[in-house]
Amino acid sequence: MSADMDPGLGLNRAVESHPAHVVEAAGDQDVVAAVRLAAEEKRAVGVLATGHGPSLAADGAVLVNTRRMHGVRVDAERATAWIEAGARWRDVLAHTTPHGLAPLNGASPDVGVIGYLTGGGAGLLGRRFGFAADHVRRLRLVTADGRFREVTADTDPDLFWAVRGGKDNFGLVVSAEVDLFPVARLYGGGLYFPAEATAEVLHAYAEWVRHLPETMATSVLLARNTDLPDAPEPLRGRSVTHLRIAYSGDPAEGERLVRPMRALRPAALLDTVRDMPYADSGTIHHDPVSAPYVASDRNVLLGELTAGTVDTLVALTAPDTGGGAFPTELRHFGGAYARPPKVPNCVGGRDAAFSLFPRATPEPDILRRRDDLLAWLRPWSTGGISLNFAGVEDTAPERVRAAYAPADFDRLRTLKARHDPDNMFRINFNIPPKGDDR
Repeated sequence: MSADMDPGLGLNRAVESHPAHVVEAAGDQDVVAAVRLAAEEKRAVGVLATGHGPSLAADGAVLVNTRRMHGVRVDAERATAWIEAGARWRDVLAHTTPHGLAPLNGASPDVGVIGYLTGGGAGLLGRRFGFAADHVRRLRLVTADGRFREVTADTDPDLFWAVRGGKDNFGLVVSAEVDLFPVARLYGGGLYFPAEATAEVLHAYAEWVRHLPETMATSVLLARNTDLPDAPEPLRGRSVTHLRIAYSGDPAEGERLVRPMRALRPAALLDTVRDMPYADSGTIHHDPVSAPYVASDRNVLLGELTAGTVDTLVALTAPDTGGGAFPTELRHFGGAYARPPKVPNCVGGRDAAFSLFPRATPEPDILRRRDDLLAWLRPWSTGGISLNFAGVEDTAPERVRAAYAPADFDRLRTLKARHDPDNMFRINFNIPPKGDDR
């Protein structure tokens, strides 16, 4: 495909790329050919699946679009799925849920699987089972030398360690085999409280989550709903505090656990929490995916959620402070996220109790308010970030380094020098090769 054709900008259009070549890959060999072309012309290589997590512009590069590679195969007896590079979680759910099996998918079924997996992957079952990257069994990828490799913990433990958490710094992943779990239903949905209840809800939430089992995943979104017909009538045009719930145990126990939050006053404007098939899990967060947008994502990982943390969050995100101008999500971590996986990988952030993820539009005043929020939360920060919640302002080396333990980042740079010494795979949240300090 020539460079003047639509490269497929994706969902978040915070970056506009002008690549030298765009490859609409239909299979593994197309990816091999793209990488070899980039090597021959001494160009960088970038990859685009759904476009949820843009980083750098792929100007002058070879941009590989994997959206045509969306195949999924399920082995129900082994409880595994084989997933191609362009598949979204909705494709995987359509194949796994008829078997009563669930992947460790993200909250949005529209997110691309491979970018999510290689960035760690924190989803609706993560507190129970861990990061999605912890349950990757095999990877097929094309490395900088144009070779097609199948990588496991046995065949190449160093590369397998690095790719699971290192994003696309070590090659372009064309497919992956992942574990599935016997979760057929969830007790989940949302409690949508009016904005004036934000302080009460967040203080109650901070105490409530201390006693939750690992089978309960929760988050809170502070956001303003659109004044459009597709928004539910009680929420239309209103700022709300949206408590999201995904409980993977017995629904009666889930109802008992949620009861204290349902009892808060003022009462929720809308309550969608119910027993649901896992296939409907995307309705819990109800993330909008119908139209492209431009957003400058940032995030911080928090070690605790104290009364002071909540007071700071409320003061800087309440609608009457102007903070309501951008959505802000607080997500509960801990549980299995904090435990090292059976097969080690480089995913960082295991010391986090929560993530805080504001999504701002690029107007200078909005960005300043967002940065003020992140700065005021530093006393409770672990110092880390999640690459899957990072944005176009997070590509500087010090920001990428914050996603990893220091020793792991040093090891990643050493492995980068071995597998990609010319840093061909740099259109991303880049890990530079050891010895390259540009």
